[in-house]
Amino acid sequence: MVVLMIKEKLAKIKSGKLTARENLENFLKLIKENNKINAFIYVNKDAVTQAEIVDKKIKQGKAGRLAGLAIAVKSNINVVDMPITCASKTLENYYGAFDSDVIKKIKQEDGIIIGMANMDEFASGISGESSYFGPTINPVCSERVPGGSSSGSAAAVAAGMCDIALGSDTGGSIRNPASNCGIVGVKPSYGRVSRYGLIDLSMSFDQIGPLCKDVFGCALMLEIISGKSDYDSISYDRPVEKYSDFKKINKIKIGLSPDFEKLCKDKRIYNLIKNYAEKLAEKTNSKIKKINLEYVDLAVQTYYPIIYVEFFSGTRKLDGRKYGRKIEDSCGEEVLRRIIGGKEISKAEYHGTYYRKALRVKDMIKKDFENAFKDVDIIISPVTPSLPHKLGDKINPEEAYAFDAFTIPANLAGICSGVVRAGKIDGVPVGLQIFAPAFREKLLFDVMKACEDLNI
Repeated sequence: MVVLMIKEKLAKIKSGKLTARENLENFLKLIKENNKINAFIYVNKDAVTQAEIVDKKIKQGKAGRLAGLAIAVKSNINVVDMPITCASKTLENYYGAFDSDVIKKIKQEDGIIIGMANMDEFASGISGESSYFGPTINPVCSERVPGGSSSGSAAAVAAGMCDIALGSDTGGSIRNPASNCGIVGVKPSYGRVSRYGLIDLSMSFDQIGPLCKDVFGCALMLEIISGKSDYDSISYDRPVEKYSDFKKINKIKIGLSPDFEKLCKDKRIYNLIKNYAEKLAEKTNSKIKKINLEYVDLAVQTYYPIIYVEFFSGTRKLDGRKYGRKIEDSCGEEVLRRIIGGKEISKAEYHGTYYRKALRVKDMIKKDFENAFKDVDIIISPVTPSLPHKLGDKINPEEAYAFDAFTIPANLAGICSGVVRAGKIDGVPVGLQIFAPAFREKLLFDVMKACEDLNI
């Protein structure tokens, strides 16, 4: 099957050279043939019928901006009448009773939900291995993990099983698997996208974002799902620009931080990113400037106490009475670790021992970035400090959490961040991460497109 970029695919569908039905049937065949990748927990049985309805709208000239595209959805985002399992035994038999805000917007633009993607259980993981429904396989290098927690979303895109996918990002859960699978992924600014209908890991950090093989697809999807919601109090009423109309980058200031370099265990990764940044600067007549991020080395220690407490609080409704099974009796090891940890931290909070101190450091990291963005337009860093581990390898929690060291800061600071392909090391895809100030997604996408053009 010839792989088309999203802009080309949309033009082909609009012209009638490819029908929405044919597009969906091609993907469904591929999903069936490559079921060992385990990217999907559930495949939409009505997808072809829904595609036929879209085909009629296309002929009438009434179709939306996503007309005929197949969209995979992470299994913690509510879609009516589809299983919203969070890849858990706890919610194994729970079906969505409503469409989340992002799904409503996708359907309004005639995107077709092809299925629910696999993930780390309750978004608690960095590898894609902790799903109750079995691990997701990395379609690009099958011996390595695809990354998590949006493992199925990234694998589905990388394997050509859908056009665009949705993931959720708490501390890197879109960007980590995007890097490991060699695709594009974006974490929007905190509050840019409504979380109504998302079963989140942490209310202070989570954002829904797109994954795709090209920057245009991510930009178009974020245009559609962004905006203020009456149902999400942290969503901001900020203008949503036309991200997919790219502006040529010229004479910007690119920040590189030695603080990230120190945290990079595999120096080959940092050298690859640094060289890529230098090529980007040369191509766009830009300058590279060293910046200090004084507190970035505290990101992991700051992040985990917060998500432990917020995850513990959020799972108290999963007591087996209304939603599925009791979570403590049916969850995996990492989920249980976070529940117990959150419970113990909450007990200590009358002294302000952990959670409130972590919130104070979170503010310090946010100010770190605000100060840095006074001197530079964007900041470039690796996505992970090491290559992804091999599927089935046992790594301890401390090693696992360290994989988030470069992605967590964007969530702590509430800024936007995206990942594009930078190259390969030992045959393993390595992504380049770009940070931009909060609600500067247009700048982020323009730089990501310039990076994409370097790869051509």
